[in-house]
Order: sequence, then structure tokens, then C-alpha cells
Amino acid sequence: MPIFQQGSLNTTALIVPDLYVQIVPPNQLLLNGVPTNVLGIVGTASWGPVNTPTIAGSAAEYAQFFGPVMNRLKDIGTALALATLQGAQFFDVVRVTDGTDTFGTSSIIATDNTNQVTIGGTAHAGDNLNLQITPSGGSLQTITYIMQAGDTLQLGAVGLANAVNGSVAMQAAGFSADVPIAGVFKLHYQTVGTVAQSVTGVGATTTITLGGPSTTTNVTQITLSSAYTGSYGNNGLINITNGSQVGTWRVVATMPGFVPETFDNIGAGLKGNAVWNAIAAAINNGVSGIRGPSQYFKAVATIGAGATLPTVQQVTLTGGTDGASNVGTAQMIGNDTIPRTGMYAMRNQGISIGMLADLTDSTVWSTQVSFGLFEGIYMMLVGPSSDTIANACGPTGTKATSGIDSYAVKMIFGDWCYWFDTVNNLQRLVSPQGIFGGLLSNLAPQNSTLNKQVYGISGTQKSLTGLTYTSADLQVLATAGWDVIANPIPAGNMFGSRLGRNASSNAVIHGDNYTRMTNYIAATLNRGMGLFVGQLQSRRPNDKTRAAAKATLDAFMQALLDQGMIDDFQNICDNSNNPSTRIALGYMQADCQVVFLSVVEYFIINLQGGQSVTINRITTQPQGAGTFAATPNPSLSSAVNL
Repeated sequence: MPIFQQGSLNTTALIVPDLYVQIVPPNQLLLNGVPTNVLGIVGTASWGPVNTPTIAGSAAEYAQFFGPVMNRLKDIGTALALATLQGAQFFDVVRVTDGTDTFGTSSIIATDNTNQVTIGGTAHAGDNLNLQITPSGGSLQTITYIMQAGDTLQLGAVGLANAVNGSVAMQAAGFSADVPIAGVFKLHYQTVGTVAQSVTGVGATTTITLGGPSTTTNVTQITLSSAYTGSYGNNGLINITNGSQVGTWRVVATMPGFVPETFDNIGAGLKGNAVWNAIAAAINNGVSGIRGPSQYFKAVATIGAGATLPTVQQVTLTGGTDGASNVGTAQMIGNDTIPRTGMYAMRNQGISIGMLADLTDSTVWSTQVSFGLFEGIYMMLVGPSSDTIANACGPTGTKATSGIDSYAVKMIFGDWCYWFDTVNNLQRLVSPQGIFGGLLSNLAPQNSTLNKQVYGISGTQKSLTGLTYTSADLQVLATAGWDVIANPIPAGNMFGSRLGRNASSNAVIHGDNYTRMTNYIAATLNRGMGLFVGQLQSRRPNDKTRAAAKATLDAFMQALLDQGMIDDFQNICDNSNNPSTRIALGYMQADCQVVFLSVVEYFIINLQGGQSVTINRITTQPQGAGTFAATPNPSLSSAVNL
């Protein structure tokens, strides 16, 4: 009996008598909201992939991917560390460079002495080809190959070369032979010794000749490099030792803070250059069935060179640079073409809050507004360090000249913060971007940063002057659409977000909560409601598709209402907003209205005091004998229901 998915079986055209089972999906879908805690950061680092969005769940995990916090502007690690102090736990970071970044590298170079060995004369079965070698400081060794019936001069050369490579004594002394071509091969050795040759055997006609004086060259056996560019790669160490099995090698690769990587029993049965190729393959591709490729290093063996065998040694990488010195606006904004770079690499990553670390260039604020609107990302813009209110808010100030008036961005006044960097062990002046980004990441989207305490800073440029923001200062900042970290805040003497605003001048939508809830609901509907595209729709009032779409929307909105995230909602998806003419053209429309919860921005307390004030209270004594109920005074009562 066949089983079908609903819609795949034409139930009006069945021919064969049988049982047909159709799997019918639920007619009411359920939407689960998209994450709103993902903080995207674009900036520089000392390690890690470039222009590639990478997830990190903590400062420790970030350090594994991108290295430690660096004491410089535009550092991702600095912004991330500040965000984690506010409780942020989900980051999507993009490292950028100025193009001068380099890999940490090191090459193993050996002195390669060679002699050319030629097998000549007339091939004759039974002839002994004896290669006599006295390694430096060693005793005479004789490597022999006996010519076999049918051997040519080439086969004789192959036999003698294989005998050299198969000798444990020759391997220990650093001798190896190339694969012969036309009866000729090179004999390689690291330490100059005494090499002689002879032919023995009655009637021998096969000859062996050692060509001329030996030549000495410096050969790069293998080049090792860090997996990523950056100065942190210079901490890499690679140890080459003897393997667990006889005649093999072991490579142990280490980076500070990482688990060492061990590649064991490499190159069994291999000689010369083939061993270096095997080491490179193990690092790049892993050892089959044992471990995968290295996460920290890459290797390139010099093909056809490096015939000497590995020795026990430690290799330190050098020369890695970050390419961070000249990173500017162009690199931070990036390109919106494939492969995307900079800010545009954050496209389609599910990021809810975004920032270009320490980028104060107001000429690209409108570009960030456009990106934030299109992607549904709340972008954190920041003014320059030691900014003034006049420069930020005046008629010719940065806010006015940049033309920003949008809920898509949060403009943070350039009153930078003092923070003790425990990685570099010093006090630093840092941008408040990471603080606001972390604070928003740790808040549900219906909440505002207004009056929320921030952590981890010892002061701001303003607070260290001994002065606080006056009501006039805050009024100018609020009117212009800036937010600022101040002390005190209405909650008390603590550092916190003072205004909780986005950059819009519209009082109805200027709160953080509007931006985040709008983006959250829109992103959730965008991700989940596409399942209705391609479904069938009827003009009848009881159409199942419209009913299912409305039920799905209602379920999602009701969940928001039940969780105290919205105040009310209404969804319409029926014939009233889907006339038959629109249905005939393939349209289906749902009109959704959501009432957001209001953020208390202005709390007014009316206090009446004085000796002549009269207070009337309502008593609630029970009615009974000898008991009289007080007459309520509706104009004044101390009974208040909240």
C-alpha cells in the first residue's frame, strides 16, 4: 500500500484498487521567533579568517578564532569584551584587513650534497653493482644490487637506487637516491663522506660510474605557515620527532591556548622528498582514520627537492602581520559583491544588532542606515572621541550634515569610556559601541536601554571632568537623536544609558523598543510565512489557505501577548482584504496590526504639601451594629490600584 504526501496524488484519477495513505500536514503552522541576541561586529584582529562571518559564543571562543584583545582602535576583541560585560553571549564577527596582512611562516632548509650515479656498459645478469660509501664519522658501507636476467641498464639503476633507499644504515646517515631516469640517478646526502664505486663478478660488463665532484645546494624541504594571516600566528610551534613506528615521523603542532595537534606515523616506507610530501599532506589533509587536518597550520613541500630525511627539530613561525594599521572606511564598509566584504559580509546572517568597531566617519552613516533598513539590523553609530555637543548636534554638526533621521540606527555620542583591559593590563579609552551593542543583545526586543545600568567601565570622558550632563545638555542630545552613557541616570548613581533612543525624530518610533520589535516581528514573518507561497487559494469565504495563514499569524501574536511582549494585535486575512480580482491575479494579503508596549520616558509625580492640605481616606470597616461606613470622597483618596 503506497504512502503519499498530500498534493502529490491525484485522487480523481485512481485506476488500481488499493489503500492510499496521504500524509496531511497540520493546517495551522507555528512560528518560532528569530533570535534577537546576535551582535555582529566588523573590525580587525590578529588571527582568523578575513571577510568571513564567524560565530563566537564567548570571549574565550573568540580568542581561539581571532586571537587576543589588541590595544588599538577598530579591534573586534575590545568591542566583544565590552559587550560580554553587559551579558552578551552570541557574536557574529567579520575580520577586515588593509591588504598587507601576511602569514607566519618558516621553512626547513637542508644542505643537499649530490653525486650523479650512472649505470653503463652492457647489462649482464649476475653482475654485482656495488656502491661503497663511508659516511662522515662512520664505517664503510657497501650497497649492492645483483643484475637479474632480463635487466636493462635502467632496471639496474632502479635496483641500486632502491637498495640505497631501503638501507636503514643509509637512512640513518642521511643518504637517499632519486628515481633513476635512463640509468642515471642522483645520490643525496647531508654530511659529506667518502663515496666510491666498483663492479665485481667474473666477466662483468655492467659498469657503475660516480659522476664528477659533488654539488652542494641549500634546499627548502618544506614551508610551514599559519592557517590565517596575523601576528598571532607567530606563536605557532611545530615539533618534528621520530614516530611511534620505526621508520616514521611525528609532527606535533601547537598554538597558545589551543589543544596540541599530533600527526603520528607519517611516511612509513617512504624516502627523501616523499617523506616531506607526506608530512605536508598530513598537516593539510589529516591522517586517514586518525585525525583531521590542522586547524592552525598549512604546509607546502617542495616538489622534487628536499631529498634528505627529517631530523628531530622545532620550528617557530615568524613574519605574520595583522594588516590592521591602515584599515579605514573602505575596508570597514566593504563591497556588496560576491564574495562580500566588510559590513556587507553580515548580509543574511541573522544578525540583529550590528556595529563597525570605532568607525566614526559620518560620511558613511547613511550607508549604514540603508544597510540596517534592508537587513533589519539595528546599527550602532558612534561619534569621535572627545566630541562636543555643538559638533554633534549643531546646525552644521555631524547629525545634521549626515542627514540621518531613521529608526534603523542608534547614534551614540562621542563621550568615550575608560575600561581596564585585563588582557593587556592597562587602562584604555574605548568606544561605547560595544557597551550599547552588548546591552541591547542582552535585552528582549520589547525593552529599551533607557535607564539601564552598564558594567565594566570606570568612567567616561565627561565623568572624569567631575561634571555631569545638565538637563540642557540632555535636551539637546535627545532632540538631535543621540544617546549617551551618563552617571547618574534616573535609577541612581551608576553608569547607564541615559536616553534609550534611536536616531528618528518621530516621538512615536524613537525608542529602542520600536526598532527592535519591528525588526523582530518582520524577520520572524519573513522567515516563517513563505510556506504559503505556492499554495492554492479559493475565492470562497471559507478558504483554507487564508484561514491557515491567519491562524498562524494569530498564534504567533498571541504568544507575544501571553509573554508580555506586546499590548494587543489584530490580523486580517479574508475576503475583506482579498477581493476576487486580486485572488485571480495570484495575490494573498494579510494586514497585521500590533500595539507595542509603551516605554515610560516621563514619570510625573504631583506632590502637594503644606499645613493646610486636607487628606480624606476611605475606610473599609464592615457594616454592622454601631459601625458606620465613611462616605467616599471621589476627589481625593489614598487607595490606589496599580
